[in-house]
Amino acid sequence: MTSLDHLLLVSALTLALMLLFGRTRIAGRLAVALYGVQFLLLMQTGALLGEPVASSLTVSVLDLPMHWRYDALSWFFAMITIGAGFFCAWYAAGVWQERYREQGHSPRLFHVALAANVLTMLILLGSGDLLSLFIGWELVSWASFLLMAVGGGPAGRAALRYLVYAFSGGMAILAGLMLIYTQTGSLEYTRVLTLFGELSDARVWTLLLLIGGGFAVKMGLLPFHLWQAAAYAETPGPGSSFLGAISARMGLYALILLLVAMVGIGRLTAMEVPFTFLSARDLIAWIAALTVIIPTYIALQQHDARYLLAWHGIGQGGYMLLGLMVGNAVGSAGGLFHVFTYGITQAALLMAVFAVVYRTGTADLNKLGGLVARMPLTFLVLLFGIISLAGLPPMAGFVSKWMVYRSLVAEGMPLLFVAAVVGTLGTILSVYKLIHNIFLGQLRIEHEQVREAPLSMLLPMLGLSTLIFLVGLMPGPALSWVAAVQTSLGLPPVPYTLGGIEDPRGGLDMLWLVGILMAGFGVGALIFFGLGGKSKRVHQLDNYAGGHFLTADVRYQYSDNFYAGLMHLIGPWYRGAFLWLEKALTATVAFISAVTNGLYRYAQPALFVLATAVALLALTTA
Repeated sequence: MTSLDHLLLVSALTLALMLLFGRTRIAGRLAVALYGVQFLLLMQTGALLGEPVASSLTVSVLDLPMHWRYDALSWFFAMITIGAGFFCAWYAAGVWQERYREQGHSPRLFHVALAANVLTMLILLGSGDLLSLFIGWELVSWASFLLMAVGGGPAGRAALRYLVYAFSGGMAILAGLMLIYTQTGSLEYTRVLTLFGELSDARVWTLLLLIGGGFAVKMGLLPFHLWQAAAYAETPGPGSSFLGAISARMGLYALILLLVAMVGIGRLTAMEVPFTFLSARDLIAWIAALTVIIPTYIALQQHDARYLLAWHGIGQGGYMLLGLMVGNAVGSAGGLFHVFTYGITQAALLMAVFAVVYRTGTADLNKLGGLVARMPLTFLVLLFGIISLAGLPPMAGFVSKWMVYRSLVAEGMPLLFVAAVVGTLGTILSVYKLIHNIFLGQLRIEHEQVREAPLSMLLPMLGLSTLIFLVGLMPGPALSWVAAVQTSLGLPPVPYTLGGIEDPRGGLDMLWLVGILMAGFGVGALIFFGLGGKSKRVHQLDNYAGGHFLTADVRYQYSDNFYAGLMHLIGPWYRGAFLWLEKALTATVAFISAVTNGLYRYAQPALFVLATAVALLALTTA
């Protein structure tokens, strides 16, 4: 057995043990220990810096061999997947699990769903051919559905909606694989790589639309994004954190295989979009840019903290794809690095929000406020998270977003740069709403007795926050992983240092930047205290705003319907437009289904199949 076999075996063992012991009180701690073992086994594979590691397991389906192997790209995504499972299981292991049981839910089902997601993602990431990729893709879809649906009620309905999208995307991918097989008689990566070099642009476009479209559904790219926010937000606490941190990135992983490894950035740049002045790369980059902007401003409109963060998850995926489409060393590194920085950021943010829900019973931003003195450490976690999500120093998200911005400017893409900045502006506005409405302002009477989050939930949150700061301060070690991934994909590796990157056109050293930032705070403190400034302790029902101390008799609950004026101006436009688009797509698919069903039932089935085959052949030979 190889080291990859050991990893997959322990992951499968984790699932089996959760099935057996998921009902017991030790289930959470056992899961944490097993995810820790998986992480150590992944480190031992050596797939990041050495040669790809193959599994000894091979299976044949319809005489097509399937095999699995890990390279640097697989290792990078697997590291985030197992890490997310570790922190989310840790969060769930204590009082959250007991509260979940008291509410009538099954902790065993939750732990089984989480373990199934980690296992199926590891299988998908190890796919050594397109058939094993497709089977892994379907396993991940069903495991995700299970984790979304365990909460029941709105979560179940959102999960069913996801399943419709996932099934449609899976069928599109399968159609693309059938076309490849008819051309090559094989689904091996090496044969497919050769095939893409021989195909005409029309056939490559067909495969991009079918296979790329299917992968885009999972990632939530426009216009396939409407399922994701509700599905992730309604999933029970730590499950939502896991899905938000890594699940949608399986779509990005598959898109990297298709767009970068198989087709190649150079071919995408050379392929013209018919009747336009755009290349295929430009088109994908603009889809990514719109995915940054539109979901971000939909997030701004949310009054539920879980939905606000879930919508941001869709938008942040746009930054990742945008950086990859730039294609140079810094841009592609920024896109890949953002997968990691966003993963730890989103997990911390969602855990903080669900800790607030645990204590107050609500995620409604119009019914919270002033919790900073009651939950100061949770406030600190959320503060670190929103700084990182907004792409501000000194946190990890600043480094990855800076690299994307920097590459857009350096490669002469000013309009895409402006689009990325517009998305960041929306992010800053919405995360300020998030922290203001939960922690700032006046404490509500009904929350006077609220206490800090339980230690079992707080420790993983603080661990992630520490990681967010350290990766921001010293991004070099994580960038070394990214450079290895770039090399495995044939992309130029980013010239990294401990504090950032070295580049003659403009580098970044976070050690200096954070040092200057901290020195600025120190000088400000010296001036404040040197001039005789003193802090003043006030009652929680009192407040401080705009340079004045407000007493309890002065109402300062401005969190209700935050940004009402802005929403009055822009809300109906973008929300109405996308609801209309979704209804139009649903109606179109229903109409096509009805016509197809009628033809199949009342016409000769053989003639119908023949006509479909002729139409596909005509399309692919155009």
